[in-house]
Amino acid sequence: MAVKWTGGHSSSILCLNVNTEGLVASGAERGELTLWDGGGTLAGQLQLPKTDDVTSVVFSPRCPTRLYTSHGESISLLDVRSLNEPVERFHVNEEEINCLSVNETESFLAAADDSGAIKIMDLENKKVSRSLRHSNICSSVVFRPQRPQSLVSCGLDMQVMLWNLQKARPLWTTNLQECETEEDGPQSAGQFFNPPLAHSLSVASCGNVFGCGAQDGKVRIFRVTGVKFEHELEFQGHSLGVSQVLFMPEAYWLLTGGNDGKVLLWDVSSDIGKQQKSPAKSLQRRKGQAPASTRKDGKLNKVASNEHARVLPKLTIEHGEKVNWISCAEIKGSKRILVADQSSSISVYPLPEP
Repeated sequence: MAVKWTGGHSSSILCLNVNTEGLVASGAERGELTLWDGGGTLAGQLQLPKTDDVTSVVFSPRCPTRLYTSHGESISLLDVRSLNEPVERFHVNEEEINCLSVNETESFLAAADDSGAIKIMDLENKKVSRSLRHSNICSSVVFRPQRPQSLVSCGLDMQVMLWNLQKARPLWTTNLQECETEEDGPQSAGQFFNPPLAHSLSVASCGNVFGCGAQDGKVRIFRVTGVKFEHELEFQGHSLGVSQVLFMPEAYWLLTGGNDGKVLLWDVSSDIGKQQKSPAKSLQRRKGQAPASTRKDGKLNKVASNEHARVLPKLTIEHGEKVNWISCAEIKGSKRILVADQSSSISVYPLPEP
């Protein structure tokens, strides 16, 4: 059974994040921002403009007291030690922001919005250094660990893109409709009625493997090799759209949350290991690449259909509510899964040890 953290919000919680000291931040509809200690006790609250939903909260990777939060079209930098007025406020996006990501060196912040734009803020100079773009709503953007100039993004245009901050064009693009098994054919009936709109991304701690959750209920795993990425694995555990994916610090443990009210834990380490390419081959392939501007979008390798049956969840949580966000925290020496849904409370589940 879940432990419920209550009393911090009156509206649906939309986002969560945990800092290195175990402090949890949650953002909700109508401008509500709340801080919790590891035991679920309120540690601070701030009312941002009620016209704005708090859609993303991200702690600084370098300073656990700094919290970046998006609300409406604005980004506020807060000091969690005194949760009053924002330390700084940026207004660089023209439409509602869906996702924030800060790179490991805290030199850049990425803000993805409803127009499809990803604004890259140079945090030292306090200005936009790049504007990247999807052709539809950009739902998720994530900097890659150990690679502060590299990030991945996805959106409701069904595109997943790999970027380097030195270039305005994506290094590599994949359309999820081309992510098919042999049996699916060019356009299966299921895809036609339930297209793979991409909702969420998470990059593993190695920086080279990332997962994507989509509206067709599938989770796709990709591996970055140089200036491209390859489709490694595909599996389905949700009957409705996958709203959240989260790689755990453990090697290739992946949490997924769905519109079907389920939270699933997957161990994809053995599947990824089988596909691993040697560094020498990756280097040869990278050197042989055509320039990004002349190369067409990446076609994906066909994925064996038996992977659907082979990859099974290690843990199934019947949460019962559509999942808005999932996070992971260490509480009293053991890991917990934090789930935000349509309600005003956070659900906390124990996580089995690896």
